[in-house]
Amino acid sequence: MLAQLIALDWGTTSLRAYKLGAGGQVLAQRSLSFGIMQLPKTPRVINGRECSDGFELAFDEACGDWLDAQPDLPVIACGMVGSAQGWCEASYRDTPANVADLGKSLQTVRSLRGVDVHIVPGVIQRSKLPNVMRGEETQVLGVLQNLPDEAGNDLLIGLPGSHSKWVEVAGGCITRFDTFMTGEVFAVLSEHSILGRTQQHSTTFDAEAFDRGVQVALSAEGEIGVLSTLFSARSLGLTGELSAAAQPDYLSGLLIGHELTALATVQRRRRIGAHLPSIILIGNAQLCARYSRALDACGFARVTLAEQATERGLWQLALAAGLIDSSSR
Repeated sequence: MLAQLIALDWGTTSLRAYKLGAGGQVLAQRSLSFGIMQLPKTPRVINGRECSDGFELAFDEACGDWLDAQPDLPVIACGMVGSAQGWCEASYRDTPANVADLGKSLQTVRSLRGVDVHIVPGVIQRSKLPNVMRGEETQVLGVLQNLPDEAGNDLLIGLPGSHSKWVEVAGGCITRFDTFMTGEVFAVLSEHSILGRTQQHSTTFDAEAFDRGVQVALSAEGEIGVLSTLFSARSLGLTGELSAAAQPDYLSGLLIGHELTALATVQRRRRIGAHLPSIILIGNAQLCARYSRALDACGFARVTLAEQATERGLWQLALAAGLIDSSSR
């Protein structure tokens, strides 16, 4: 099958490239550590010219051979590549943002190869405390395209990660979203605080320690707030109640538990006491498994996992932008 689109998910720490065929079928994919904050620096010749630009180098590494084989392939990209620190800034679109219409607002940058890279804009929620996303809007579209219209009216889309997003949708639009810096806080505490001094990292998931952390966040002790309960990740180790190997998963459960406790409180308030919404999770399978476990403990009974949301979303945006023939559906 011939490829019809190159789709890039280009974030802060990684670059994922997909070669898509008819209907958005993934023909090939790659993952590189060339996020916008860690671009390659070794110069190389691109299209007959010496190049030292990190974005050009990363782009060529990700899909240069694909373009050698099919030079006319359109290219679309989402994520931090469109930020002010990215290759070319793609301005935010305000909420409520119709995710399907984002394909009509792509920003274009011309690569050294002579190929246009079409960059998806992010979404901004303007309020006293503004909220922004880049890349997640594409994943939301990838989920919504397979759902009946009415399904989005009682749905919350969760995107766990360094900066976890919880997105409310209605009528195909992102209407509101919340951000929790849970993953980044976990990394900072584990690597740069006294909590990490006694941790012993393991490749095996300690479910018991994780569940204990979640339950502490849900308990009366957790009501005082995460800044108080965090110290238990150290004190339980000092008293011999938590082994060094169990401490990372305990801390993970504690932070995720506090995140989801706050989320449940907000959702009940916004829905005026109604039942908690259905959840669709998008992201790393292992991290989503942790969140699914914690969501169940927090009262979110209906949780499913979406697959290939990014690829499907980028395919739909390319269709909307006319980059690929609509008969390729």
